[in-house]
Amino acid sequence: MSTNRSYVLGLLEGDGIGPEIVPATVGVVDAALASVGAAPTDWRPLPMGRSAIDGHGSPIPDTTLEGLASTDGWLMGPHDSAAYPEPWRSRLNPSGTVRKHFQLFANIRPAKSFPGSGAIAEGADLVIVRENTQGFYADRNTFRGTGEYMPTPDVAIASGVFTREAIERNARVAFELAEARGKHVTIVHKANVLQLTTGMFRDVCREVAADHPGVRVDDFHIDAMTVHLVRRARDFDVIVTENMFGDILSDLAGELCGSLGVAPSLNASADRAMAQASHGSAPDIAGQGRANPTAMILSAAMLLEWLAGRHGDDALARAAKAVDAAIAATIADGVLTPDMGGTASTGEFGEAIANRLKG
Repeated sequence: MSTNRSYVLGLLEGDGIGPEIVPATVGVVDAALASVGAAPTDWRPLPMGRSAIDGHGSPIPDTTLEGLASTDGWLMGPHDSAAYPEPWRSRLNPSGTVRKHFQLFANIRPAKSFPGSGAIAEGADLVIVRENTQGFYADRNTFRGTGEYMPTPDVAIASGVFTREAIERNARVAFELAEARGKHVTIVHKANVLQLTTGMFRDVCREVAADHPGVRVDDFHIDAMTVHLVRRARDFDVIVTENMFGDILSDLAGELCGSLGVAPSLNASADRAMAQASHGSAPDIAGQGRANPTAMILSAAMLLEWLAGRHGDDALARAAKAVDAAIAATIADGVLTPDMGGTASTGEFGEAIANRLKG
């Protein structure tokens, strides 16, 4: 069904190339919604990043978190937290703060090679579902503080946390995605060495698999999986793994499919979702109009698709598919940003996609 309702979406431009790729994305989303007759989006800009430190005293002010809570979802541009002044440089970065605050437990990262984009792994079309709240990342495995500390100046210790609840909910997302795609889930772990932690991850995912008898399941150790992705990425459909392994694999998959500039992601819980490109803020090219907005645009399309499923809105689903098709057609026509071997600027590339949707 089509609700024809207007959605409120938060807009956080962020740092570096964020103020270039996020506006380009807004233009494409607006054109896509208009192309299917959907109501226009109510965009709500909110402060985030270095400009928020300068204007509000924090990279993620409380007013931003409060504002996000009243939206249907949001777009988050990249942040350059390594360049923030102290004490912000040493604290949880804006993305981590938002993910933790809203318990966005599933990080969904597609990797798809577009013809004409110079992809190494031609024909690849897979999704990595990364558990986003625990694992071996110290900023995500404790309620307060971090799981990384130094008892002496010469000893550093990091803890990893795995719970059945977190694994199960993430695995359910992976298997539900596979049901709608190629009906194949690959579990990635390191149970031969980390038997209790990633071994439990593998076993709980297998338990969830029992509820999806039509989905084929296999599993690989993380080191072997990197080789399999390089050699035969097109053989995989949905990959489910823990936090750090998912971060590594999704960057690898994104590069194999063209570049990190075409690698989107969605951070989601049962009732919240944040569209966020997989890449960073690229301060070395900020302000030059050379950034590839594809990942951000595809992330926004993922948000539209997520909202479509949550609200039963067919128009949003059609808009998301229209964005995917317009990007593929634009790349096939040879309109490429420098990282893909072309000369189109960030704005020109975004306008080309939007114009195709309008046409």
